[in-house]
Amino acid sequence: MSGTSEQAPAAATQPPLTSPFSIGGVELANRVLLAPLAGIGNWFVRLQAKRHGAGLAVSEMISSFGLHYRNERTLRELMRIHPDEHPVSIQLFGHDPEVMRSGAAIAAEAGADLIDINMGCPVRKVRKTGAGVELLTDPELALALLRGAQEGSGLPVTVKLRSGLRPGDHSGFELAVRLAEEGGAAAIGFHPRAATIKHKGSPDYALTRELVERIEAPVIVSGGLDDADSVRRAYRESGAAAVMLARGALGNPWLFEELTGRRGEPPSRQEVAAELLWTIDRAEEHLGRERASRYLRKFYPWYVDALGTSAQVSQELQRSADLARARELIAAQIPLSAGLTPSL
Repeated sequence: MSGTSEQAPAAATQPPLTSPFSIGGVELANRVLLAPLAGIGNWFVRLQAKRHGAGLAVSEMISSFGLHYRNERTLRELMRIHPDEHPVSIQLFGHDPEVMRSGAAIAAEAGADLIDINMGCPVRKVRKTGAGVELLTDPELALALLRGAQEGSGLPVTVKLRSGLRPGDHSGFELAVRLAEEGGAAAIGFHPRAATIKHKGSPDYALTRELVERIEAPVIVSGGLDDADSVRRAYRESGAAAVMLARGALGNPWLFEELTGRRGEPPSRQEVAAELLWTIDRAEEHLGRERASRYLRKFYPWYVDALGTSAQVSQELQRSADLARARELIAAQIPLSAGLTPSL
């Protein structure tokens, strides 16, 4: 099973990334999607991707138990959906089919257009509960979770998973086939790397192509999509229906514009500064000043290279607990005459 991705033939009839397609009857404007980003993919990160042209944005993974038991923070923060996000997919994780049924129903009530189930997270604290990539060892439970989400939400349900647990293991591939053929998954998000290697090594796009040829459900490829060239290569070699950007889009939402034909040049420093200031404003709106100041420290490094800041400015952004000071430092990097507010 599978050869090297360099040997994979190009798909002669593969549509362009700019063409629309649908998942379970939900129409998407194009084939460039934002992947679920754990601890990151909240409403304003998803909205940012949509502003820059993403056809669909998927939420960070949300505990089905948190929804089922109506955890206040889960409902208030993680389930927040902006009106301009639609269509939007809410990703759930868990190991109990009845709880998944309940959680999916709550997500649907909150306005989700699609439900996605995480069967690929390799993090130990998720795996030890029997969720995430651990589900590759229990296909019957995986199928039950899919059916529970379908019945609870009444929405199309997709699944995101990895190719296997360790190099050479294709249990994720085989599970994807069963989820599509027996479970009626609306689409399969496929990361063709083993769980144990996380983001190291080259994704096996040839294996993705085998999955595309095996099932009728759309296959959405992820993994290794760091820039426009790598995205186009993965799309071509995998034969997938769509691509799902993850780390390559962090601090670079303009990648969506490049892939959907809206941009042909890198963003200016003014655009980068405006986007970062927009992100700061949305984080403060979402979390409040104190929590946002801490939360944003993981965002600043994604932007500072493109902004061209000095090492001193970069370090102060990381240390600063004051959003006003962060805004001041960013605004100081560009001419006073520059506009700093991107349109919503």
